[in-house]
Amino acid sequence: MRGRQVLLETLLNHGVDRIFGNPGTTESPLLDSLLDYPQLQYIVHLHEGVATGAANFYAQASGKTAFVNLHVAPGLGNAIGAIYGALKNNSPMVVTAGQQDTRMRLRDPILGHDLAAIAAPVTKWSVQVERADELGPILQRAFKIANEAPAGPVFVALPIDVMEQETSVPAGKPGHSFTATRPDPAGIAAMAKLLAAAKTPAIVAGDDIARAGAHGTLVKLAEKTGAAVWFEGLRGQNAFPTDHPSARGTLAFDAVGIAKQLAGNDLVLMVGGPFFEEVWYAPGSPFAAGTKVLQIEAAPSRLAYNFALDAGVVSDVAAGLEALMSALGSAEVTGAKQRNAALMAQKEAEDAAQKARVEKAWSRTPTSMARAMAEIRAGAPKDVIVVDETITANLDLFKTFTFAGPGDYYSGRGGGIGQGLAGAIGVAVAESKRPILCLSGDGSSMYSIQALWTAAHHDLPIVFVILANREYRVLKHNIDAYRARFDVKSNKPYMHMDLNGPTMGFVDMAKGMGVAGSYVAKAEDIKAAVAAAFKSGKPHLVEIEIEGKR
Repeated sequence: MRGRQVLLETLLNHGVDRIFGNPGTTESPLLDSLLDYPQLQYIVHLHEGVATGAANFYAQASGKTAFVNLHVAPGLGNAIGAIYGALKNNSPMVVTAGQQDTRMRLRDPILGHDLAAIAAPVTKWSVQVERADELGPILQRAFKIANEAPAGPVFVALPIDVMEQETSVPAGKPGHSFTATRPDPAGIAAMAKLLAAAKTPAIVAGDDIARAGAHGTLVKLAEKTGAAVWFEGLRGQNAFPTDHPSARGTLAFDAVGIAKQLAGNDLVLMVGGPFFEEVWYAPGSPFAAGTKVLQIEAAPSRLAYNFALDAGVVSDVAAGLEALMSALGSAEVTGAKQRNAALMAQKEAEDAAQKARVEKAWSRTPTSMARAMAEIRAGAPKDVIVVDETITANLDLFKTFTFAGPGDYYSGRGGGIGQGLAGAIGVAVAESKRPILCLSGDGSSMYSIQALWTAAHHDLPIVFVILANREYRVLKHNIDAYRARFDVKSNKPYMHMDLNGPTMGFVDMAKGMGVAGSYVAKAEDIKAAVAAAFKSGKPHLVEIEIEGKR
């Protein structure tokens, strides 16, 4: 058996049925073998970053290990930002790249470089296969490491001559490992005691809750204890129903902001995430003095990583939450009923405030973000999946759309822009039974605009909505924050943050890549344009003119 056959047989053994890639010469052994493996569908992309970004979201939406095939040093370099995004998203991925013939190693061949070294900083493990006998064992280990908590990408370089070598070492197979850890009863008992005694508990819900399918248990726990539930500043999935009375929204991106939001809580339980991802340095703790801090994590490396804990448990997230519910018993938790009533009243007040905010902004020209979201929601199907890269329109998105749980919402982590359009490809490949809406700003979309071609090429019926404010609005907000934080006195304009010279024509770009498009300048036309895009059953782009920074 040749090395290339070992590779493809290993993929089949591990349940891989999609390859996300951008073809190149050193990938010839894989590409030339695909006709012999019809079980493997190759998703073609025009840029390595888009292929890797799509694979990241595919892993999130499918629950499978994504497989990526890139092209030598420049191709891997193009994908590094997207691999970083997958690392932050904790997406299990095996990323590979074709490598030049090892017999040319000392000649510094064209496109050659140390691929394993390039990928190492943004992967859990990075290695080059040196002989065909290593292919099966290395790939088997790659799949194992990619899926160990916290999950993430690994990298394997595949030299072209190794792929053509003969070997008697068979394809790697997954082991039947049962790795879901059970929580220490003493730790759960300590947590339950502290939770039952708390006057104002809060829970911070990480992505691992969604990945574990434990959102239902989290709802029961929040209701049982009368706890407010917060999301991390950036989240890849939705771990708690956004319309639930306990849902409080998204945490800030600095310690002071988080501390303000959690100031009224005497206990905070963090579950299944890297707490916290901050943008700005701020001194102090996100927790008020005397606050009890609890944490449940599947990976020991995450537990108490940034904060001293009053109780911490290493456990499969679902098992940990279930054990905590059981330990609280059937009796009513003191004060929970009153806290739930207060949360309901707070939610109703916030909903009324949002309604008033939308009404106030309803007639603004260009269209306000608040109204744009309301019109998009009205035009989209009820069961739509949202792939989100709205950034500064995020508040209105979460106030307008309801996300009941995992599978309704996907987004990128790590803060790098350009993940939305690429990610929508991966979600569409994983989920063919529900309509998909990709929401992106105009600046973000240009990082992965080639994704439109892949959508057309594979006939993926994604509706891409581009919110065009002709600026990097988030950067304008951030420079305001920078000036305030570093006491920079300035009335200077925002340099190099406007995108209107020349104005980008997204409908024309979409047409050039085989995707139909609609341009909407008036708010009253948004609903119909979005509805028509979904009705077409084809990939479609809707460009909506919205207001800039006010």
